[in-house]
Amino acid sequence: MPPTLLDHPLAADLLTRLRARGTSPADFRELSRRLAVVLVLEATRDLPVAQVEVRTPMAPTTGAKLWSGIVAVPVLRAGLGMLPAVLDLFPNADVGPVGLERDELTLEPREYYAKFPPLEERQVLVLDPMLATGGSGSAACAAVKRAGASDIRFVCVVAAPEGIARMEGDHPDVPIVAAAVDERLDDSGFIVPGLGDFGDRLFGTSS
Repeated sequence: MPPTLLDHPLAADLLTRLRARGTSPADFRELSRRLAVVLVLEATRDLPVAQVEVRTPMAPTTGAKLWSGIVAVPVLRAGLGMLPAVLDLFPNADVGPVGLERDELTLEPREYYAKFPPLEERQVLVLDPMLATGGSGSAACAAVKRAGASDIRFVCVVAAPEGIARMEGDHPDVPIVAAAVDERLDDSGFIVPGLGDFGDRLFGTSS
């Protein structure tokens, strides 16, 4: 299925400032959190609710109680920049990080860590800011499926057409929510125009 793209001026403004090479790590972290809020709201648009009765100061009425079955799965390390937004919106969400490293020669991921809470009958948000080759995104989705997840949403900041094609081929049942789809990958597997190495910019580790 085609990705769901944010169509909101706030998201466009936040993404533009994230792309700017002069954005400091502190500002980059805050912009990432704010943009992730918009992304997560879109990804959970169909989150189930239960009808409840509530009495206002004026009269009784019917309201909604939010379902609490959210699990956030940040792909280490860059996905940690999106995690605060999930926990701000859903404080009772569980967190199951997965660690994936990219082999710079093959561009394929290697899993070095995964620890998940129960995933059956829960909505799993896989958080990975950059959907580039799609290798890490596909591997993360495969990992949560092996752990029992069936309702998965992949949430990213920027995607490349190559990554979208990989995800659609490997996981056609996983919706993708993104702020933008960029032009292409370069010879090193980085998104163009992209915004550079998200993890380095998030943690201030750029060389």
